[in-house]
Amino acid sequence: MDDEHFMKMALTEAQKAFDAGEVPVGAIVVAGGRILSRGHNMVERLNDATAHAEMIALTSAFNQIGAKYLTEATLYVTLEPCLMCTGAIYWSKIDRIVWGADDEKNGHRHFTGDNWAFHPKATITRGVLAQEAAELMKAFFRARR
Repeated sequence: MDDEHFMKMALTEAQKAFDAGEVPVGAIVVAGGRILSRGHNMVERLNDATAHAEMIALTSAFNQIGAKYLTEATLYVTLEPCLMCTGAIYWSKIDRIVWGADDEKNGHRHFTGDNWAFHPKATITRGVLAQEAAELMKAFFRARR
C-alpha cells in the first residue's frame, strides 16, 4: 500500500463531503499500514467552523489509540491544510503529512510563506493525486455558482 492507495481513500471521504453539500475535503490517519481514522468536512452539518476533515480525522485517531500524539502516523488529506488545521497537526506531533491539491487561497503556506509550520520532525509529501482532488473541488464550486 502506497501514498496513492491511501489518498484514494481520502478522496472517498472527500466525495462523502461533496455529496452532503460540504466543501469536498477528506482525510485519513494511517499507522503501521492500518487506517486509524477517517474524516471529511462537516462544517455545515455540525454548524462548526472547526469541523474540517483533518480535525475530525485527528480527533478520531487520538480516541482510537488513547493518546494525544500520533508520532508514528501519517495524515493523508486531499487539500493542503489551512492554518487552523496546521496548528492541530503540529500539536499532534504526527510523523508525516501527505496532501493532494495545493490551496493557494486558504492553505497554510498562503499565511506562513516558506516558513515551516509543522512539527520539526514531520515530513511532507505534496501533490499526491492532486489533479483528482482539484477536480472534485472545482466541480463542487461550479455546481454552487
